[in-house]
Amino acid sequence: MADRPERVVIAGAPVDAVTMDDAVRRIVEHAERRGPPEIVVTPNAHHCALLADDPRFREVYADAWLSLPDGTPLLWAARLLGTPLPEKVSGSDLFPRVCAGAGERGLRVFLLGGRPGAAEGAARRLEAENPGLRIAGTYCPPMGFERDPAEVERANAAVRAADPHVLFVGLGAPKQEFYMADHRAALGVPVSVGVGVSFEFVAGMVKRAPGWMQAAGLEWFYRVMKEPRRLWKRYATTNPRFVAMVLRQYREMRRG
Repeated sequence: MADRPERVVIAGAPVDAVTMDDAVRRIVEHAERRGPPEIVVTPNAHHCALLADDPRFREVYADAWLSLPDGTPLLWAARLLGTPLPEKVSGSDLFPRVCAGAGERGLRVFLLGGRPGAAEGAARRLEAENPGLRIAGTYCPPMGFERDPAEVERANAAVRAADPHVLFVGLGAPKQEFYMADHRAALGVPVSVGVGVSFEFVAGMVKRAPGWMQAAGLEWFYRVMKEPRRLWKRYATTNPRFVAMVLRQYREMRRG
Protein backbone atom coordinates (compact mmCIF):
# COMPACT_ATOMS: atom_id res chain seq x y z
CA MET A 1 0.00 0.00 0.00
CA ALA A 2 1.11 3.53 -0.68
CA ASP A 3 0.60 4.51 2.97
CA ARG A 4 2.68 1.69 4.43
CA PRO A 5 3.00 2.23 8.20
CA GLU A 6 6.25 3.04 9.93
CA ARG A 7 8.02 -0.17 10.92
CA VAL A 8 10.44 -0.48 13.85
CA VAL A 9 12.44 -3.43 15.17
CA ILE A 10 11.92 -4.73 18.72
CA ALA A 11 14.14 -7.63 19.87
CA GLY A 12 14.56 -8.75 16.28
CA ALA A 13 10.86 -8.50 15.38
CA PRO A 14 9.63 -5.97 12.82
CA VAL A 15 6.64 -4.14 14.30
CA ASP A 16 4.31 -1.65 12.63
CA ALA A 17 3.41 1.56 14.45
CA VAL A 18 -0.35 1.46 13.92
CA THR A 19 -3.45 1.79 16.05
CA MET A 20 -6.14 -0.88 16.26
CA ASP A 21 -8.51 1.27 14.20
CA ASP A 22 -5.87 1.75 11.51
CA ALA A 23 -5.05 -1.97 11.38
CA VAL A 24 -8.74 -2.91 11.04
CA ARG A 25 -9.22 -0.29 8.33
CA ARG A 26 -6.25 -1.52 6.31
CA ILE A 27 -7.31 -5.15 6.51
CA VAL A 28 -10.98 -4.56 5.68
CA GLU A 29 -10.24 -2.18 2.80
CA HIS A 30 -7.63 -4.50 1.27
CA ALA A 31 -9.99 -7.46 1.61
CA GLU A 32 -12.94 -5.58 0.10
CA ARG A 33 -11.04 -4.54 -3.01
CA ARG A 34 -9.67 -8.07 -3.41
CA GLY A 35 -6.05 -7.00 -3.24
CA PRO A 36 -3.19 -9.47 -3.77
CA PRO A 37 -2.81 -12.14 -1.04
CA GLU A 38 -1.14 -10.71 2.07
CA ILE A 39 -0.42 -12.06 5.55
CA VAL A 40 -0.66 -10.39 8.96
CA VAL A 41 1.50 -11.47 11.90
CA THR A 42 1.19 -10.51 15.57
CA PRO A 43 4.59 -10.49 17.31
CA ASN A 44 4.91 -11.00 21.06
CA ALA A 45 7.73 -12.02 23.40
CA HIS A 46 7.34 -15.68 22.43
CA HIS A 47 7.59 -14.85 18.74
CA CYS A 48 10.74 -12.79 19.33
CA ALA A 49 12.46 -15.83 20.84
CA LEU A 50 11.32 -18.00 17.92
CA LEU A 51 12.61 -15.43 15.44
CA ALA A 52 16.07 -15.53 17.03
CA ASP A 53 16.29 -19.29 16.44
CA ASP A 54 14.48 -19.85 13.15
CA PRO A 55 15.67 -18.30 9.85
CA ARG A 56 12.51 -19.41 8.06
CA PHE A 57 10.33 -17.69 10.62
CA ARG A 58 12.38 -14.52 10.12
CA GLU A 59 11.73 -14.73 6.37
CA VAL A 60 7.98 -14.97 6.92
CA TYR A 61 8.06 -11.96 9.25
CA ALA A 62 10.17 -9.91 6.85
CA ASP A 63 7.61 -10.56 4.11
CA ALA A 64 4.52 -9.87 6.25
CA TRP A 65 2.23 -7.10 5.05
CA LEU A 66 1.35 -6.05 8.60
CA SER A 67 3.18 -6.92 11.83
CA LEU A 68 1.10 -5.86 14.83
CA PRO A 69 2.28 -5.59 18.46
CA ASP A 70 0.56 -8.37 20.40
CA GLY A 71 1.54 -7.69 23.97
CA THR A 72 2.18 -4.89 26.43
CA PRO A 73 5.85 -5.93 26.89
CA LEU A 74 6.49 -4.92 23.28
CA LEU A 75 5.10 -1.46 24.03
CA TRP A 76 7.38 -1.13 27.06
CA ALA A 77 10.38 -2.28 25.04
CA ALA A 78 9.57 0.12 22.20
CA ARG A 79 9.40 3.03 24.64
CA LEU A 80 12.75 2.05 26.19
CA LEU A 81 14.32 1.90 22.73
CA GLY A 82 13.02 5.33 21.75
CA THR A 83 10.57 4.04 19.15
CA PRO A 84 7.20 4.15 20.98
CA LEU A 85 4.21 2.37 19.49
CA PRO A 86 0.68 3.85 19.57
CA GLU A 87 -1.04 0.91 21.30
CA LYS A 88 -1.28 -2.86 21.63
CA VAL A 89 -2.95 -4.53 18.64
CA SER A 90 -3.31 -8.13 19.80
CA GLY A 91 -4.63 -10.86 17.54
CA SER A 92 -7.30 -11.72 20.08
CA ASP A 93 -8.68 -8.16 19.97
CA LEU A 94 -8.13 -7.77 16.23
CA PHE A 95 -10.10 -10.91 15.36
CA PRO A 96 -13.57 -9.75 16.51
CA ARG A 97 -12.90 -6.18 15.38
CA VAL A 98 -12.09 -7.25 11.81
CA CYS A 99 -15.12 -9.56 11.82
CA ALA A 100 -17.30 -6.60 12.81
CA GLY A 101 -15.81 -4.53 9.99
CA ALA A 102 -16.28 -7.40 7.55
CA GLY A 103 -19.91 -7.66 8.60
CA GLU A 104 -20.48 -3.99 7.82
CA ARG A 105 -19.08 -4.49 4.30
CA GLY A 106 -20.72 -7.88 3.62
CA LEU A 107 -17.36 -9.66 3.39
CA ARG A 108 -16.87 -13.41 3.78
CA VAL A 109 -14.64 -14.76 6.56
CA PHE A 110 -13.16 -18.23 7.09
CA LEU A 111 -11.86 -19.69 10.36
CA LEU A 112 -9.13 -22.34 10.08
CA GLY A 113 -7.68 -24.15 13.10
CA GLY A 114 -8.36 -24.00 16.81
CA ARG A 115 -9.36 -26.89 19.04
CA PRO A 116 -12.25 -29.07 17.91
CA GLY A 117 -15.42 -27.01 18.17
CA ALA A 118 -13.64 -23.69 18.77
CA ALA A 119 -14.04 -22.23 15.29
CA GLU A 120 -17.71 -23.27 15.15
CA GLY A 121 -18.38 -21.76 18.57
CA ALA A 122 -16.62 -18.54 17.64
CA ALA A 123 -18.54 -18.36 14.37
CA ARG A 124 -21.89 -18.69 16.13
CA ARG A 125 -21.10 -15.94 18.60
CA LEU A 126 -19.64 -13.57 16.02
CA GLU A 127 -22.59 -13.99 13.66
CA ALA A 128 -25.01 -13.38 16.54
CA GLU A 129 -23.16 -10.18 17.48
CA ASN A 130 -22.70 -8.99 13.88
CA PRO A 131 -25.86 -9.67 11.82
CA GLY A 132 -24.18 -8.72 8.53
CA LEU A 133 -21.19 -11.03 9.06
CA ARG A 134 -20.86 -13.97 6.67
CA ILE A 135 -18.78 -16.81 8.11
CA ALA A 136 -18.14 -18.66 4.86
CA GLY A 137 -16.80 -21.74 6.62
CA THR A 138 -14.70 -23.28 9.38
CA TYR A 139 -12.24 -26.15 9.33
CA CYS A 140 -10.33 -27.85 12.14
CA PRO A 141 -7.47 -29.89 10.64
CA PRO A 142 -6.08 -32.84 12.61
CA MET A 143 -2.92 -32.49 14.67
CA GLY A 144 0.18 -32.72 12.49
CA PHE A 145 -1.78 -32.09 9.30
CA GLU A 146 0.99 -29.86 7.95
CA ARG A 147 3.18 -32.97 7.49
CA ASP A 148 0.57 -34.78 5.38
CA PRO A 149 0.09 -33.37 1.86
CA ALA A 150 -3.37 -34.94 1.59
CA GLU A 151 -4.52 -33.27 4.82
CA VAL A 152 -3.05 -29.95 3.75
CA GLU A 153 -4.98 -30.18 0.50
CA ARG A 154 -8.20 -30.91 2.39
CA ALA A 155 -7.69 -27.73 4.42
CA ASN A 156 -6.81 -25.71 1.33
CA ALA A 157 -9.80 -27.08 -0.61
CA ALA A 158 -12.16 -26.04 2.21
CA VAL A 159 -10.80 -22.50 2.13
CA ARG A 160 -10.86 -22.22 -1.66
CA ALA A 161 -14.44 -23.51 -1.84
CA ALA A 162 -15.56 -20.80 0.59
CA ASP A 163 -13.74 -18.05 -1.36
CA PRO A 164 -13.38 -15.75 1.68
CA HIS A 165 -12.15 -12.17 1.76
CA VAL A 166 -10.35 -12.76 5.10
CA LEU A 167 -8.84 -15.98 6.47
CA PHE A 168 -8.13 -16.27 10.19
CA VAL A 169 -5.65 -19.01 11.08
CA GLY A 170 -5.56 -20.28 14.67
CA LEU A 171 -2.79 -22.87 14.64
CA GLY A 172 -0.29 -21.28 17.04
CA ALA A 173 3.16 -19.96 16.17
CA PRO A 174 5.06 -20.68 14.06
CA LYS A 175 2.74 -23.23 12.41
CA GLN A 176 0.11 -20.65 11.46
CA GLU A 177 2.67 -18.26 9.98
CA PHE A 178 4.29 -21.03 7.93
CA TYR A 179 0.89 -22.18 6.68
CA MET A 180 -0.11 -18.67 5.59
CA ALA A 181 3.21 -18.02 3.87
CA ASP A 182 3.35 -21.40 2.11
CA HIS A 183 -0.23 -21.40 0.79
CA ARG A 184 -1.35 -17.81 0.35
CA ALA A 185 -0.75 -17.84 -3.41
CA ALA A 186 -2.66 -21.10 -3.88
CA LEU A 187 -5.53 -19.93 -1.66
CA GLY A 188 -5.82 -16.47 -3.18
CA VAL A 189 -7.38 -14.94 -0.04
CA PRO A 190 -6.71 -11.17 0.10
CA VAL A 191 -5.78 -11.15 3.81
CA SER A 192 -4.72 -14.04 6.09
CA VAL A 193 -4.25 -13.29 9.79
CA GLY A 194 -2.58 -15.50 12.42
CA VAL A 195 -4.62 -15.31 15.62
CA GLY A 196 -3.38 -18.12 17.88
CA VAL A 197 -5.91 -19.07 20.55
CA SER A 198 -8.46 -16.39 19.59
CA PHE A 199 -11.16 -18.83 18.46
CA GLU A 200 -11.13 -20.43 21.91
CA PHE A 201 -11.39 -17.02 23.59
CA VAL A 202 -14.41 -15.95 21.54
CA ALA A 203 -16.09 -19.37 21.85
CA GLY A 204 -15.65 -19.25 25.64
CA MET A 205 -13.53 -22.41 25.73
CA VAL A 206 -10.56 -20.55 27.21
CA LYS A 207 -11.02 -17.62 29.56
CA ARG A 208 -9.00 -14.50 28.81
CA ALA A 209 -7.13 -12.53 31.45
CA PRO A 210 -8.95 -9.62 33.15
CA GLY A 211 -8.38 -6.21 31.62
CA TRP A 212 -6.10 -5.03 34.42
CA MET A 213 -3.78 -8.02 33.91
CA GLN A 214 -3.65 -7.36 30.17
CA ALA A 215 -2.77 -3.70 30.81
CA ALA A 216 -0.10 -4.75 33.32
CA GLY A 217 1.53 -7.10 30.82
CA LEU A 218 0.49 -10.16 32.84
CA GLU A 219 -1.78 -11.88 30.35
CA TRP A 220 0.91 -14.53 29.84
CA PHE A 221 0.91 -15.24 33.61
CA TYR A 222 -2.85 -15.68 33.63
CA ARG A 223 -2.64 -18.16 30.76
CA VAL A 224 0.10 -20.12 32.53
CA MET A 225 -2.05 -20.35 35.64
CA LYS A 226 -4.97 -21.64 33.54
CA GLU A 227 -2.93 -24.14 31.49
CA PRO A 228 0.31 -24.73 33.44
CA ARG A 229 1.25 -28.10 31.96
CA ARG A 230 1.02 -26.80 28.39
CA LEU A 231 2.45 -23.29 28.78
CA TRP A 232 4.84 -23.01 31.74
CA LYS A 233 7.93 -24.10 29.80
CA ARG A 234 7.23 -21.71 26.93
CA TYR A 235 7.02 -18.63 29.13
CA ALA A 236 9.72 -19.72 31.57
CA THR A 237 12.20 -19.78 28.69
CA THR A 238 10.99 -17.13 26.25
CA ASN A 239 10.17 -14.27 28.65
CA PRO A 240 13.71 -14.03 30.12
CA ARG A 241 15.14 -14.31 26.60
CA PHE A 242 12.93 -11.46 25.42
CA VAL A 243 14.09 -9.23 28.29
CA ALA A 244 17.73 -10.09 27.56
CA MET A 245 17.27 -9.35 23.85
CA VAL A 246 15.69 -5.97 24.54
CA LEU A 247 18.43 -5.00 26.99
CA ARG A 248 21.08 -6.06 24.49
CA GLN A 249 19.44 -3.93 21.81
CA TYR A 250 19.24 -1.01 24.23
CA ARG A 251 22.97 -1.27 25.10
CA GLU A 252 23.90 -1.44 21.42
CA MET A 253 21.71 1.58 20.71
CA ARG A 254 23.38 3.57 23.50
CA ARG A 255 26.81 2.55 22.23
CA GLY A 256 25.90 3.56 18.71
